[in-house]
Amino acid sequence: MVIRIFAAPAAALALGLLLAPPFGSAVVGRFVSPALATPAALSSEQSAALETYDKALKGFESILRQRRAQIDSKQPLPDLPGQAIYLARVEMMSAYKDLTDALPSRIGRPNRFGIPPAYFNADNEPLLDEYRKLFDVMEAPPAGAQTSDTPFKDVVDLATVIARAKGLDAADAAVAGRISLGLFFAETNGKQNAGNARSNTYKGSLQTGPSEDRDGRRKWAAIKGSIATLDPALSRRDDREEARVGNLDHRFNHWTAVRDGLMNAHAELFPQVAAIQKALPDPIDQMKVFELIQIIPTPTRAALKSGNLVGYRISDPRIMRYLRNNSVFAFGRADRARTSATFREILDAMWLFNAKFEQALAKFTEIKSGKPG
Repeated sequence: MVIRIFAAPAAALALGLLLAPPFGSAVVGRFVSPALATPAALSSEQSAALETYDKALKGFESILRQRRAQIDSKQPLPDLPGQAIYLARVEMMSAYKDLTDALPSRIGRPNRFGIPPAYFNADNEPLLDEYRKLFDVMEAPPAGAQTSDTPFKDVVDLATVIARAKGLDAADAAVAGRISLGLFFAETNGKQNAGNARSNTYKGSLQTGPSEDRDGRRKWAAIKGSIATLDPALSRRDDREEARVGNLDHRFNHWTAVRDGLMNAHAELFPQVAAIQKALPDPIDQMKVFELIQIIPTPTRAALKSGNLVGYRISDPRIMRYLRNNSVFAFGRADRARTSATFREILDAMWLFNAKFEQALAKFTEIKSGKPG
């Protein structure tokens, strides 16, 4: 899940996610923690990096245990209960990257989250499993949220018909549908009507704020006539969902949340899908560009207009801070020291999104083959 702007330092999403050779293990509460034995002849810099990592790891374990105990005993949770956990995860991964920079021999086997091994010890996979489980609890939809039996197909159908209404042919409209499904996975791990444990503003299947939802509804109303002509059945479904949602927050009806979220920010970019495909043939890169509209909208639009998307450079400290707050250039001193980056470098640094977008691609293939969505 993406959080756009926070005062808190560094970044994904509760991205909803959730490094280095095995060092043996010691049981810490319900988790497995690497027992890092200090090798002989470490330099002072290496020893300091090892100590910092060990402290960050213990801090991450501690906040996970604390939040789990609060949830299991039904204690009241603090405001933004996911923020402290998120920052502790960032600190752990940052400290590990600094450790592997100082001691490259600590880089170990791949992990099942697809995180580069220099940033994460695979022995700690159970910690990220617990991290994800806690966010699933803290971001559960509110009572009364209106679900869909076909949440993934809804995203694809809505994006496709919106793209057709914007003038795209069938092939490019299908790409818009695929990209939009990626947004759904990036924002909520593909969970409809999600809350947000790191924000009191952004909610629902595409994580929009109240003003964004209102703007999306207004823009949808402006093209509803075209939608009815292009796809009468979808238009009738839309009428039923509008009647169903009534006075409920539109962000907690999956259909209207996706519809309004796409109309608010992404529909205006659909006419550029062909140009984006030409500049970025990789479908995952295409999804990343649309995700950047969620994180840094103005620079992304400027890059798209520049004629050199991948070479367009960002150097505004405020924009770099927004990227770090969403798990881009967030881990380790070297990443955090960056003062600028090209869009190619930004796309490459969005590796925490890769697994989500791969899930979206697989689901899109299923939908196009006729499987239920």
